[in-house]
Amino acid sequence: MKYYVLVPEVAGHFGADTVFIDRNARPPLIERLHYEFDGWLGDSILETICCYIVTESTREKILAFRPTGVTFAEVKVTKSTEFVARYPDRVLPAFAWLQIIGVAGKDDFGYTKTHGSSMVVSSRILDVLSESGIPHCAVVELANWRGGETAILERLHQWELKNPPPVEE
Repeated sequence: MKYYVLVPEVAGHFGADTVFIDRNARPPLIERLHYEFDGWLGDSILETICCYIVTESTREKILAFRPTGVTFAEVKVTKSTEFVARYPDRVLPAFAWLQIIGVAGKDDFGYTKTHGSSMVVSSRILDVLSESGIPHCAVVELANWRGGETAILERLHQWELKNPPPVEE
């Protein structure tokens, strides 16, 4: 089975009601997560500093596969004043906190061991997430992972594929 590093859309930040056990650990150790939205492009999985949330419908799809290396918990979700100003009528769906507890390359969910702590998923979980909608998420095969720069280059490559330069006559 192949494994992939995901670098999801960052649509917000830790809210004031997040309770940290160790904020400096990577991933941070958190007792209670509060995700405050500043914007949202619509992806079904979102990140803020090695913490992930998924839409409730995506959580259900993931659970249907009986995945290894993951649990889910409640997350408090709020909108920042910036979000409300940008999208005054936008309603957010229900979200769940996706907690990674597995080993990368063995379980369906894990963290990279080199080049930072990034999410690693199996190909079957990548299929579920792709079907749920992750157009703004960088996806890099684990064997090719060299850190955040790899994700930036992958996002640039995907953008170029979707936006080819005009053909000069």
